[in-house]
Amino acid sequence: MALAQSRPEKVDRDEVFLEFTRSICPVCKRVIDAEVNVRDNRVILRKRCAEHGLFEALVYSDADLYMAQQRYNKPGTMPLELQTEVKEGCPLDCGICPEHKQHACLAIIEVNTACNLDCPVCFADSGHQEDGFSLSLEQVDLMLDSFVAAEGDPEVVQFSGGEPTIHPQILEFIALAQAKGIRSVMLNTNGIRLARDRRFAEELAALRPHVYLQFDGFELETHIAIRGKDLRADKQRALDHAAELGLTVTLVAAVEKGINEHEVGAIVRFAVGHPAVRSVAFQPVTHSGRHLEFDPLERLTNADVMELVAAQVPEWYRLDDFVPVPCCFPSCRSMSYAFVDGDSVVPFTRLIEIDDYLDYLSNRVIPDYEIRHALERMFSSSATPGAEKALLACESCGIDLPAELGQLQDKVFTIIVQDFQDAYTLNVRQLMKCCVVEIVPDGRLIPFCAYNSVGYREEVRAQLSGVAVAAVVPNAQPIQPLLQLTRYGSKTAAVL
Repeated sequence: MALAQSRPEKVDRDEVFLEFTRSICPVCKRVIDAEVNVRDNRVILRKRCAEHGLFEALVYSDADLYMAQQRYNKPGTMPLELQTEVKEGCPLDCGICPEHKQHACLAIIEVNTACNLDCPVCFADSGHQEDGFSLSLEQVDLMLDSFVAAEGDPEVVQFSGGEPTIHPQILEFIALAQAKGIRSVMLNTNGIRLARDRRFAEELAALRPHVYLQFDGFELETHIAIRGKDLRADKQRALDHAAELGLTVTLVAAVEKGINEHEVGAIVRFAVGHPAVRSVAFQPVTHSGRHLEFDPLERLTNADVMELVAAQVPEWYRLDDFVPVPCCFPSCRSMSYAFVDGDSVVPFTRLIEIDDYLDYLSNRVIPDYEIRHALERMFSSSATPGAEKALLACESCGIDLPAELGQLQDKVFTIIVQDFQDAYTLNVRQLMKCCVVEIVPDGRLIPFCAYNSVGYREEVRAQLSGVAVAAVVPNAQPIQPLLQLTRYGSKTAAVL
């Protein structure tokens, strides 16, 4: 009698499949299929280009947290006006096209490509290039009008670059945006001119924009690695001028693995104690434009930064003090609000059950729409210092506030953690919910992660400079300038 042959046993895969989506090849930027999987409690994007092969990238380092955050996915709001038609599908029809799922909470205008730094890390690839451009007042006027037309009552516009403070008309741009009724006008700056040019600082303070100040840490090694030079004295002087002149500031830290993640807690402590600073924005480095060498599977994500804050400032923060922002895809941005009084820091999550109002998949009956509305405004990409006032003024909120906090509006401190997608991590599912847009000179509002990753940035630079722009990926063909004017409505955008 023949012995029975042993049969091989089936084995499970080492990962759990979450979704099928679309992305782009990091080399040629071709739109390709992709899938999202969980492996070792990490969320991994995998894609294959027929020409350049297989790519994997870490998109979230804590899969349990990533899955829990999906409850915060708020229904999107349509803009009043769209700029493009659907022809090839996302991400090739920006923007905003009719298939986009969210309006623009925050708009960015890059007024120039020139910069007084040549940082080793710069997603905009700014500096002293020959293919640079500088926008005119007419162009900025058109761009702001397109934002107003799309939003009706725009919430936030941020002037960026390059380095916007070296643009000779930057103060005019800020005043123009304020005159058009945009609620909050922000200036994104490295702080060098604010530190060194007292007259400029005073003229800026007269306009009262909110200052979004590049601030990566305190150690010399951090500054050299990320900015290419020691800027510690300039950062301190810029903050001192802001405090003296009454400007409010958000410290913006690009956080790169192996460079400055150990300084996250020190930045929070410094920010809480400085009279000009109202918030900190941590941004895990976006690997587009110029960046340090990195492994796409060993990068920092939002979850890492939140865990670093909790580990390095344990007396103030826990991981569950951070709330996903529902207006964008919920894993893209998380925030924590806290009351500050001297050495006392009390996160809002200890005082109100925020999940009761921002959990959009629950079956709870929301008891008070006013509270939900106030929380939605706070936990939004458009939130700026002062957004919490609606909640503080809500009589029915029932927040158990510490009696010693006094004037509460002046004692609120915010931490924002924002991870932007790049060519390695781009997921169309997330991109379609993006509520941060780049306004380009022909009036389009392009989702920020698409602008940085898909090739729109190089296209616009080629248009404005009239010079072929080399893509920042190997083997890609330079993007040629389009020798034409682009019309939007009744105005003409002078793109050359």
